[in-house]
Amino acid sequence: MNELLKNLTEAVGVSSNEKEVRLLIRDLIADYVDEWHVDALGNLLALKKGTGASPLRVLVDAHMDEVGLMITDIDSNGTLKFEGVGGFNDRTLLGKVVQVGPKKITGVIGARPVHLLEANQRNSVVKMDAMRIDIGAKNKDAANGKVNVGDFAAFVTEYEELGVTAVGKAFDDRAGCAALVELLRARPYPFDLYASFSVQEEVGLRGAEVAAYGINPDVALVLECTPAYDLPNENDVSPNVALGKGPSIYVMDRVTIQDPRLVGHITRTAVANGIPFQIRQPGGGGTNTAVIQRTRGGIPAATIAVPGRHAHTPTMIINLEDYANVVKLAEATLRSLTPDVIKRN
Repeated sequence: MNELLKNLTEAVGVSSNEKEVRLLIRDLIADYVDEWHVDALGNLLALKKGTGASPLRVLVDAHMDEVGLMITDIDSNGTLKFEGVGGFNDRTLLGKVVQVGPKKITGVIGARPVHLLEANQRNSVVKMDAMRIDIGAKNKDAANGKVNVGDFAAFVTEYEELGVTAVGKAFDDRAGCAALVELLRARPYPFDLYASFSVQEEVGLRGAEVAAYGINPDVALVLECTPAYDLPNENDVSPNVALGKGPSIYVMDRVTIQDPRLVGHITRTAVANGIPFQIRQPGGGGTNTAVIQRTRGGIPAATIAVPGRHAHTPTMIINLEDYANVVKLAEATLRSLTPDVIKRN
C-alpha cells in the first residue's frame, strides 16, 4: 500500500480550502528541506539547498487543491443547494457521498428519483442546480445547526489499490504532490531546489502565479495528473494518453506551448534512463506551466504528468508504475539539468 498516496488523496483540500493538505505535506517534508513557509495566498513553499555545483534556481510545482463543491443556500426541507468549485460534468455527481464543512458532516447528492420523472425527463442529464445535498436534516433550522452557506463539500473516496492500479479521489494533483514530496526526500541536487505546493489551480492557476513571482526561478518543472482517454469509445480514436505506458510529457495544451528545450531534455533523459514515456497529444486543458512561464521576464517551464482516468470526478484511477516512473523521470531530469539546457542562442 502506498501510504503517501493514500494519505494525500483522502485529505480534504477543495480550492482555497487547502489547509488540511498543506499541514499534512508540511509535516512530510519538514525534515528534508532547509526552509519552508506559507505565503499570503496559502502556497506551501520550501527550499532544499543544493551542493553548489550549479548556479540555477529551479522550481518544481504541484498543486494541492482538488475540485469540490460550495454550499450556496439551504432549502426549507433541510437539503443544501451547491455550486461546483472547479470544472465538473454534472453526470458524475448524483448519488455521491460528500463531507460538508469543517465538521465534515456526511451528505449524499440527490435529485428527484427516476420513478417520479416524466418520460421526457428520463433521458436528460440532471443539472447541478436541480441537485441537492441531503445531510438528513428535517428542516432548514436543523441544517443551519450543522452547516453554513459558504462551507465547502469534498467527495468521500477511500484510497484502494487494485493490483498495479489505484483508485481514489484528487489524484489531480495529489499524485503530483506525492511525487514532489519524494523528490524532496532524495539527496541534494546540484542547485537549490524550490518546491511549490500551490493552491487554487482548479479555479484559474492562481497559486502558482504568486509562487513563481516570489521565487523567480531560472527554470521550472510542473508535476501533474493528466486525463487519460484510453477506454473504448464509439469512434475508436487514438487515446490522449493511456494508463501503463509511462509518464505523460506535455508539448502543447490550450494555454501553453511547453518550452521545447525542456521537452527535449525530458525526453532525452527518459530514453537515456530506459524510462517509458508518452507524449500528451496537443489540445485542451492546461497546467500551472501557463502562468509560471509568463511570470516576470519569462521562465522556461514544462510539465510531466501521471495519466489518470475519470478526471474531475469523485473517483480516479492511476497506474502505480506510471506514478513511480514520473518520480524517476523528474529526478533524473533535475539531476541532469544544466544551464546549457535553457541557454538561448
